[in-house]
Amino acid sequence: MSDRIPITNESVIEELRRAEVRPSTSRIHVLKYLLAERNHPTIDQIYRDLLEILPGLSRTSVYNTVSTLSHAGLVRPLSLEGSEMRYDAFTEDHGHFKCEACGKIFDIDADISGATAKGLDGFTVNRRDLFLWGLCPDCAKHAKTKQS
Repeated sequence: MSDRIPITNESVIEELRRAEVRPSTSRIHVLKYLLAERNHPTIDQIYRDLLEILPGLSRTSVYNTVSTLSHAGLVRPLSLEGSEMRYDAFTEDHGHFKCEACGKIFDIDADISGATAKGLDGFTVNRRDLFLWGLCPDCAKHAKTKQS
């Protein structure tokens, strides 16, 4: 995973403009949050975490903002299971690992650029995802301690 430059309002505004997205207050704060936190949040998590900074923020505004950022290619939606949609501002190809105990989602380095599947002749692949599930090191250690 590439190291990121410090995330400032100016760098976020520049990123929005580069993607031809008008930099509104909610867009700046949501994108800055996603770039800084890297916690693959849901809309509700983004809303709750930004409400203190933006008291007038609504869930609808967060949803619309994330939708705009997704369409511009600045945010990647992740559907790891069921209807739970999460969002990632790291949009280059990479994998994700979800801990089945604590629920945290981790970015993982994985070269999936050449991943293909048989039987897709004539298909165009627009996006590749790799999702792994298991126990993170902390939860695995905790589970091992319980078994002893």
